[in-house]
Amino acid sequence: MNTPMENPEQKKKKGSKLFPIIFAGIVVAGIVFGVFKYIHGLHYEETEDAQLETNISPVIPKASGYITKIFVDDNKHVKQGDTLVILEDTDYKIRVEQAEAAFENAKANLEVVKSGASASVANVSTSQANIATVQANIEAAKVDLWQATQDYNRYSNLIKDHSITQQQFDKVQATKEAAEKKLAVLQSQKSVAAKQKVVSQSNSDVSTNNIAVAEANVKMRQAELELAQLQLSYTVVTAPISGTISQKHVEVGQLVQAGQSLFAIVEDSNIWVVANFKETQMAKIQPGQEVEVEVDAVPGTTFVGKVQSIAAATGAKFSLLPPDNATGNFVKVVQRIPVKIVLNDGQEQQSKLRAGMNVLVEVSLD
Repeated sequence: MNTPMENPEQKKKKGSKLFPIIFAGIVVAGIVFGVFKYIHGLHYEETEDAQLETNISPVIPKASGYITKIFVDDNKHVKQGDTLVILEDTDYKIRVEQAEAAFENAKANLEVVKSGASASVANVSTSQANIATVQANIEAAKVDLWQATQDYNRYSNLIKDHSITQQQFDKVQATKEAAEKKLAVLQSQKSVAAKQKVVSQSNSDVSTNNIAVAEANVKMRQAELELAQLQLSYTVVTAPISGTISQKHVEVGQLVQAGQSLFAIVEDSNIWVVANFKETQMAKIQPGQEVEVEVDAVPGTTFVGKVQSIAAATGAKFSLLPPDNATGNFVKVVQRIPVKIVLNDGQEQQSKLRAGMNVLVEVSLD
């Protein structure tokens, strides 16, 4: 049985009755949504201008050379201290051998200088002993001369009285003259010994200074050896942190320079969020507040963390060309403040997080 068709007027009347109902439903839904967002906004601040961050450490050699071995590839996980690259080390080994030879030569020269200094000190002692001996002989010679002079004076009186023979007088006179010459010789020896002492003391002082120079040379050669050994150790490039290899730019046989970036290591054990809130949202945000994080790459999972710190300046101030409102027409632009958020450890699917991923952040203000 066919249903009778509605005429246009009936359709118009029916539509006019449904419109107020639909419009009222939309208005009610809008009011409910607005109230919900208002109440939600009193307790939470959220932003989609947020990304995951982590430490990215460049692998930079401290020595130049040709690469002989590479032990890693892109996206390979490494531990801190693992060997990544080995450079050609022949030149560095030769420098170490040269430094070792120079160091041994410096130590041998120091021993020679010390031996010479010991001999100089011994010469000074010998010169002092010689001076003391000569001085003692001089004192004895003075006594002998005094005795010979006394005998000579007595015999001079006796020879005038013819109480002694000429032979006896000549003998006494000869003894006196011998004593005088002996004293003169000893005094001359003392002068020579004194000069020798001065020379020996000067040589000793020079030897002492030479010891200081030789010791300084030993320290310098030792430092050169340690530097050569250190530069040799730089031919083995190790991982500065634990993480995943990224952006590998080198191959075996390539010449690399000290300071050249070989690749990067992305630390995967410490990931945090940098959320850029508008300055109008910052009134109630404080360190320690609870945060919920939703990651676009991990749908259906909410990560929990807390606000760790708030940047001391807006993001624009750290840009390459920061704005300067004093040099042009001022237009008020809402600035954003970077906020660092750390995630709680041990959360499910946290291993899927990668630096640079976009996230939605919601900070609880209660």
